[in-house]
Amino acid sequence: MMPNKLLVSAACLGLLFGCASSKKTDAPPPAATSSKAAAAPATSSKAAPAPARTDGRKVKSKDGKVDGEIFGTPAAKSKFARLEIGMSRTAAEKLIGVPDDSDTHITGRQFTPFYFGGDTQRYEAFYKNEGQLTYSNASRFSAPETLIIISVDRKATSVKR
Repeated sequence: MMPNKLLVSAACLGLLFGCASSKKTDAPPPAATSSKAAAAPATSSKAAPAPARTDGRKVKSKDGKVDGEIFGTPAAKSKFARLEIGMSRTAAEKLIGVPDDSDTHITGRQFTPFYFGGDTQRYEAFYKNEGQLTYSNASRFSAPETLIIISVDRKATSVKR
């Protein structure tokens, strides 16, 4: 009976130290330096992610309850110039019309245990030659109806898939 316990303990310690000593890196492997590798163009099936915009400014809604961001500056007579952070999706669509394209997704907060607050899902509306609007939900159990991000981009066409 005693040798079995020692054997099991030794195996567990061996696995524990073996896993702890292995080094894992998230860095990609170094590029090959051969002339063939340098001459061939690097092609990838995945496109590089778009760089994050840094021209945003933090804005509060008129009532001060909603924090949002505006990226870029809308033209004086554009549709987006009439929008305000904190507007409902219905009010925004009545004001500027329905979007040309839209997309929805859940956020990481959806998976937080015992979190019943908002911002667990997002609705993104794309307007051709205007940009993108992002709406969020106020509670875990409601639809994304509050405008939180206005992103002005004249070259925007639709959802980038």
